[in-house]
Amino acid sequence: MLEIAIAIILGCCALGAGTAMIAGIGPGIGEGNAVAKACEAIGRQPESRGAVTTTMLMGCAIAETTGLYALVIAILLIFVAPNMLVDILMGIVG
Repeated sequence: MLEIAIAIILGCCALGAGTAMIAGIGPGIGEGNAVAKACEAIGRQPESRGAVTTTMLMGCAIAETTGLYALVIAILLIFVAPNMLVDILMGIVG
């Protein structure tokens, strides 16, 4: 019975890590759209290249934090959470 509980913990941690990494899709799409719109803006008004590029880079850096947070959560779920949860389970069982 204990082995099944540990297997469920490991499986759920892996599933949670995979689900967290889905959050990496959003920043990729958002940054791609931002760069595309920045290129269009520079194409229409080449003299505003510096301001558009600076704003675009700042927005991409902020958008990328979502993906980095998801990566940190996934790493914690893979390497830290299983050990903690198994230790808690062992304390409850016995």
